[in-house]
Order: sequence, then C-alpha cells, then structure tokens
Amino acid sequence: MAESGETPLRMTLEEVEAFLDREFPQMQHGGKTFSVESLRPNGAIVRMDYHDKHIRPGGTISGPSMMALADYTMYVALLANIGPVALAVTTNLNINFLRKPGQKDLLAECSIIKLGRRLAVGEVAMRSDGSEEMVSHAVLTYSIPDQRPGGE
Repeated sequence: MAESGETPLRMTLEEVEAFLDREFPQMQHGGKTFSVESLRPNGAIVRMDYHDKHIRPGGTISGPSMMALADYTMYVALLANIGPVALAVTTNLNINFLRKPGQKDLLAECSIIKLGRRLAVGEVAMRSDGSEEMVSHAVLTYSIPDQRPGGE
C-alpha cells in the first residue's frame, strides 16, 4: 500500500511476473533464476538464484550476470510504477563492482530516483543473500515510449 502522498503501483507483483513471463521469456531461458521478491512505489527487490549459468571461473557470479540483474530489477520497478509498457528500454547502465559476491543468491534493490514521462533514472544495490555489504552498485536510465494517443 502506498504511503500518504505516494502514487500507488500500477501493477501487482503477480501482474508484473505474468507480464515478464509473456513478453520477456528469454530472461528465464534454461530455467527460472530471477524472481520478484517485492514491489513498492518507486522500487523493487529481485532475487537471482546462485546458478551455474551465472558463474564465472573461480565460482563467483559473473559481471554480465550482475548487469543483467541490475537491468531486470530496474525494468521490474519501472513496470510496477508505470504499467505494462513493453518497449521501455535501457539507454544507460553504469555499474561499479565493489567486492566479490558470495556463492549464494544475489538480491538487487532498485530505487527509482526520477520518474518522468519519457525518462526514468534509478539505482540498484546488489548484495549476497544474508549480507549487508553491497557487491555492486548500478545507475540506470530508461527511455519510456510516449503513451499518449498519437505518440511515437
């Protein structure tokens, strides 16, 4: 439930997951390893299971997998807050790898910093399950297609 003054979510957790399963099934290719943990106004938490397809040599989660998690988490937060807009796309992703993640699931928490009509900016903090220390931090910008009648 939105706090006083906050805009309510446009999609529930179940609606977001159903939309992603339908419109973005390739994200779960080879078995579901990404799951939405929670949604809130201007934010979301997504879990990425510790799985062989996300591991690099040395047994740690790969950078590309963490980038995918950051991007997916921002997309989830955006969908929940603007509704089912399939063609919202990443225009920028900047990530800092801070420490080696543990050999466990990663949790990504997105906070949307700015949500405009055409652009959204957010940050995603990623932590190994059970740890308070960030393993990576990303800042993302998304382009939102014009939803007005006759828009692009």
